[in-house]
Amino acid sequence: MGSNMKDRGWSPYLAGALTGLVMVLSVWITGKYFGASTTFVRSAGLLEKIFSAERVAQMEYFIKVVPKIDWQWMFVAGILVGSFIAAKTSATFRWQAIPGMWQSRFGTDPTKRGVIAFVGGLVAMFGARLADG
Repeated sequence: MGSNMKDRGWSPYLAGALTGLVMVLSVWITGKYFGASTTFVRSAGLLEKIFSAERVAQMEYFIKVVPKIDWQWMFVAGILVGSFIAAKTSATFRWQAIPGMWQSRFGTDPTKRGVIAFVGGLVAMFGARLADG
């Protein structure tokens, strides 16, 4: 490994191959593709159950998509843990509110960054749920 930060990251070919292997194993073992948007909805349902379990039990959507911690929820939690481990082992982990590429294009305002990231997440989640994925 060289001293250049770009040299310390994971190979995109290795990461892609491992992701493909996990996808194949997911379909082979569970018969389902892995994803994150259903887990987001289930997590929202779990949080809402804290305040009104009766309401969640009566919602048509949560009858179809039961709020629970299942293999897919654990997979999404594993993404968080795995990405942290990958960043630490490649010595590329750092806290950064505003990435350099964003700063050079749009400035250093953290509020602007947060609002645009939130709106982008809403659009992506809406599209994923619309596609039932």
